Amino acid sequence: MNNRKYILKQTMFMLLGELLCSGLMVAVFALLGYYDISVLLGAAAGSLIATANHFVLMLGVLGASAKAENQDVKGGQALIQMSYMARLLGMGLILILCAKSGIFHLVALVIPLVFTRPILTITELINKKGGNNL
Repeated sequence: MNNRKYILKQTMFMLLGELLCSGLMVAVFALLGYYDISVLLGAAAGSLIATANHFVLMLGVLGASAKAENQDVKGGQALIQMSYMARLLGMGLILILCAKSGIFHLVALVIPLVFTRPILTITELINKKGGNNL
């Protein structure tokens, strides 16, 4: 499978996982009586931010691996470090802007960022069990 299809497939799986987990989170908010439209907007924005972060991470890793294949290991390491700092600063800036807008529920905005690791773990389990590459 070529890299472009792999990245798109991983991104779609991440987005679906984020939307599923965020939907469950919104349901918990509703059950606890804390639901309003800001919760839904926060969950949607958080899911998009987490998915975009994962997409940019994969692009950075792809670029670093290309540099490593061309015997530029230090360049690949520098690209990974630069990608990490840019993603961290970008996410921080976007989260601050969303928080300052007052449109998004802060907890619902941040919790989807935590869903990334469990979604990746489930993806790996499915890949190992099914033998296919998601």
